[in-house]
Amino acid sequence: MPEQLSQHEVYLGLGANLANPVAQLQHAIAALRRLPQSKLLAVSALYGSKPMGPQDQPDYVNAVAKVSTTLAPLALLDALQQIEQQQGRQRKAERWGPRSLDLDILLYGHHTIVSERLTVPHYGLTQREFVLYPLAEIAPQLVLPCGTPLQTLLSRIPLNGLEKLSATVCE
Repeated sequence: MPEQLSQHEVYLGLGANLANPVAQLQHAIAALRRLPQSKLLAVSALYGSKPMGPQDQPDYVNAVAKVSTTLAPLALLDALQQIEQQQGRQRKAERWGPRSLDLDILLYGHHTIVSERLTVPHYGLTQREFVLYPLAEIAPQLVLPCGTPLQTLLSRIPLNGLEKLSATVCE
């Protein structure tokens, strides 16, 4: 795993579909601004998307944030999970179910991490329009650790009902 004291550019996926999702993401972004040893560098617009998995749940609101941090990957994961808990996230066995807040580490610099608790790049990164389009908004020239340009992935992924929302990320 990467050393803790090095500065890393990290991309985070944000999503919510319960308890006023726009407000949930706005509060999460405010919490990201307060992350220790980190600086929030950019945040995409908010996007509305259809849920993955069970369709009998509300649509999601998604965004991507770019953070510069010296936190080690698992320390960052712990901090993100603490933010989720503070905003009412309850982890359940149901995959892709409704949630008040979901924060995922999409990319941690150019590192590949595979551990029991964390996989980076995020396992669903290359197939999810609600991640790729917001990511491209803040990092259009990004190349994944495997060498694939983000623009190549975008050319293969349809919008699937994804739409930019008029709501802002500011509180």
